[in-house]
Amino acid sequence: MSDSPVAKRGLSRVSLIFACGTALFSDGYANGVIGSVLKRVYGAENVSKHNYSTTLSSLTFAGTIVGMLTFGYLSDKMGRKFGMMTATGIVALFSGLSAASSGANHSLGGMLAMLSACRFLLGIGVGAEYPCGSVAASEQSEEEGVAKNAQHRWFALATNTMIDFGFVVSSFVPLVCVWIFGEHHLRAAWRLSLGLGVIPALAVLVWRLNMDEPTRYKKDAIVRGRTPYWLIFRRYWLSFTGISIAWFVYDFITYPFGIYSSTVVDNITHNDTTLTVVLGWVVVINLFYMPGTITGAFIVDYLGPKNTMIVGLLSQAVIGFIMSGLYSHLVDNIAAFAVIYGLFLSLGEVGPGNCLGMLAAKTGPTAVRGQFYGLAAAIGKVGAFVGTWGMCSRYVGDSTADIVFPSAFPPMIEAFGGSKTARGNTGPFWVGSGLAIFSALVTFFMIRPLSHDGMLKEDQEFREYLEAHGYDTSQMGLADTETMSSTQSEKDMKVDVDRV
Repeated sequence: MSDSPVAKRGLSRVSLIFACGTALFSDGYANGVIGSVLKRVYGAENVSKHNYSTTLSSLTFAGTIVGMLTFGYLSDKMGRKFGMMTATGIVALFSGLSAASSGANHSLGGMLAMLSACRFLLGIGVGAEYPCGSVAASEQSEEEGVAKNAQHRWFALATNTMIDFGFVVSSFVPLVCVWIFGEHHLRAAWRLSLGLGVIPALAVLVWRLNMDEPTRYKKDAIVRGRTPYWLIFRRYWLSFTGISIAWFVYDFITYPFGIYSSTVVDNITHNDTTLTVVLGWVVVINLFYMPGTITGAFIVDYLGPKNTMIVGLLSQAVIGFIMSGLYSHLVDNIAAFAVIYGLFLSLGEVGPGNCLGMLAAKTGPTAVRGQFYGLAAAIGKVGAFVGTWGMCSRYVGDSTADIVFPSAFPPMIEAFGGSKTARGNTGPFWVGSGLAIFSALVTFFMIRPLSHDGMLKEDQEFREYLEAHGYDTSQMGLADTETMSSTQSEKDMKVDVDRV
């Protein structure tokens, strides 16, 4: 019976971690749910005239980066809860407006213009969740009541696992909608798919209503005085640079391997263009992420985030080299190809997928944790943008085929022999695997390891560092925290006097 209150407190703390991080499900869902249904509804040739694929993806990326940078600052200055509540509200509002997109006189161009604007604003909300929700989840993971040997695990499950699950659901929901409405009523299918993004956002909003600011933020935030950015830069520039480079490279190299997903689907389905078949296999491919992120969450507390990330990157590089070197043989054996490809995706989630956000959230001090995380995540998104900006569509009969040749890769393809050769087509993958090794080296030499309860120790050392350089640390923390602590001390003194 004596353990019951402890167990309840631990469960409550874990629940708060998920309340902070689960909204990242909206990131995976929002980014994944925009798909090929619009092309089927309005005609691939008509949609391509408006260059909507590049426009929508570019505006979503731009909005995400704006959200990361803006709310990184607001998270530190106005509070984690303020940022999370605002972010969730933005996601809910513009998910609904995206589903209701319409142009003047129901024109296609007007509808795509409104959808593009809504996607940009939705991206701001999604981007805001990173420096608000993820940062708050990291601080909640070290609150009293959370088992010390499970701190990293709960953070990974509440953040990256939620993003990956969002990708799975984002392909499953349109599939169900197409089953319900049929391929002759795809307008209802795509609008409902977008509109359903409101539900998880509102659910998380309600979940967060009674939350309080994390203890670490209450004690070590800098909201009243100036922030000593130069001192912070001098102390953390190496780790920040390493995390940013690793995040940029990881997001950059994951996209060339996206070519393999179309290879798997085309071979298994024998180039079947039936929407339910295509969406069904997209669900299967997205499911490859789940074993990696869940397994990695149970590994990271034992190896540590830094070592787990290095192991994941090196394992990915090995699989990438195998896929590249044996490409001509594997494409003739699609079962083996699919297994190796699934292993590649899973290893990515074991390593950098789970660990990059964790390293960004737990390396910097509480005073600028939102800005530290937001800027590093934004740099990573720039890598993803560079890797996807050059996507184009080829019109074939009544359907389209996306050709993923990002702007950085055509020169690589030509250097390896051209797009008509196996060596040319696999060239970017050789480069991608090499970059994975480079990222592992950056992680090893530039990023420091994390320990359990490491944020508490780091905040203490950060205070000492600031004091040693003449900064007045008495202004740190929230004003009401000092009042609360003073009141609590007076109560404790009164209790002692009464006992005497």
